[in-house]
Amino acid sequence: MSLFADGRVRIPDTVLFQEVSGESVLLDLASEQYFGLDEVGTRVWQLLSEFRALDEVYPVLLDEYEVEPEVLARDLSELLDALVEAGLVELLPATPHDDQSRASD
Repeated sequence: MSLFADGRVRIPDTVLFQEVSGESVLLDLASEQYFGLDEVGTRVWQLLSEFRALDEVYPVLLDEYEVEPEVLARDLSELLDALVEAGLVELLPATPHDDQSRASD
């Protein structure tokens, strides 16, 4: 998905994640702010933690959920915006190394 092709996510060391019954709570130790995620938001967080690259997260979500690609792109973008605004993730551009590793795939 080109919307996410150049993005990577960095989760600050000050952010803690705790899953409870399929939902989760994020705590930013720096600001002492809590942020709750529903089941889908929790899955997004798990994938962000595992892959970091947004272009790897998007197709997994598209495969796992019955959702139109445009709706997923919008919802994922909105969630990322909220996480960035809350200081829970930082969006980073792809590094030259990322481009080289994609070219060799």
